[in-house]
Amino acid sequence: MKLGNLKPASGSTHSKKRIGRGHGSGLGRSAGRGDKGYHSRSGSKHRPWFEGGQMPLHRRVPKRGFSNFLFKKEYQIVNLSDLNKIDTETVNPSILKEQGLVKYALRPIKILGEGDIDKKINIVASAFSSSAIKKIEKAGGTATAQ
Repeated sequence: MKLGNLKPASGSTHSKKRIGRGHGSGLGRSAGRGDKGYHSRSGSKHRPWFEGGQMPLHRRVPKRGFSNFLFKKEYQIVNLSDLNKIDTETVNPSILKEQGLVKYALRPIKILGEGDIDKKINIVASAFSSSAIKKIEKAGGTATAQ
C-alpha cells in the first residue's frame, strides 16, 4: 500500500455542486437555491443563533442569580509547606514572587495552613487562614495582614 494509491471508500464522498454553471450542469435557472426567499439571494447568511425571527433562546431563558465579578477578590494561594523552602526571616509579596510561589507581587495573596512550618518567619500578606495564623504563631513567627 502506498499513500499515492489511497482512495476513499466508494459512496463516502460526493462531488461538489457547481452552482451557476448553466442548464447543462443540472443546476440551471435558480442554481440549486430554490425559487424565492432570503437564501436564494446573494449575501444571505445562516447564522447559528438566528431562529427565523422567533424569540431567540438567550432571550427566552430566565436570568437568575447575581454575579459579583466586578468586586470579586481573587487571591493567589500559598501554603505553609511552600514557605519552609524560603531561607529568610521576613516574607513579603516581592520575596514570594522572586521565589516563584506567586505570579504577581501586587495582587492579593492568601496564606493557607496546608502543611507545617518549623522555623520562625514573619509573614506579610493580604489574608491568612485561621489555621495558618495558629501554626505561624506556634512556630514563633508573626502573621501581618497588609
